[in-house]
Amino acid sequence: MEFTEVVKNRYSCKKYDGRQITKEQLDAILEAGRLAPTAKNLQEQRIYVIQSEEGLAKIDKLTPCRYGAPTVLAVAFDRNNVFTYPGGKRDSGVEDAAIVATHLTLAACNAGVDSCWLNFFNPEDAARELGLPENEEVLMLLDLGYAAEGAGPLPNHSSRKELAETVSWL
Repeated sequence: MEFTEVVKNRYSCKKYDGRQITKEQLDAILEAGRLAPTAKNLQEQRIYVIQSEEGLAKIDKLTPCRYGAPTVLAVAFDRNNVFTYPGGKRDSGVEDAAIVATHLTLAACNAGVDSCWLNFFNPEDAARELGLPENEEVLMLLDLGYAAEGAGPLPNHSSRKELAETVSWL
């Protein structure tokens, strides 16, 4: 799919039909995350693939927003392996994980897989429930699957502000 079509058509799917995505699709999505840029190329992201009944039950305990997706990716980062920016007030962990997650989301659309970026959960509970190491922080969960019949973008999906409202030339 052409990149402009991917960014135009991708939406947050909120109802899945339960069919599992293929290994080839999942591999392509995960590869896009692996190739995402990170500060100083530290690659502090950790992506956990959740497809088992037990794992999905854990996700369902964390959030009501799985919407029946048969695969969920938990995107986390290693807090001990981040770049601290000048001034010492920020580091690259959250932004690098967000770049990785964005690559995963766009790659899913490109592969014909629907997705939904989830942040309606407690990250500490998620790390504990999933058994992640103490140094890892969960940024987001990504539902993956195929949209159920009748699913589609929200009515305001195509509504965007004009560039002049969001961009300033300095």
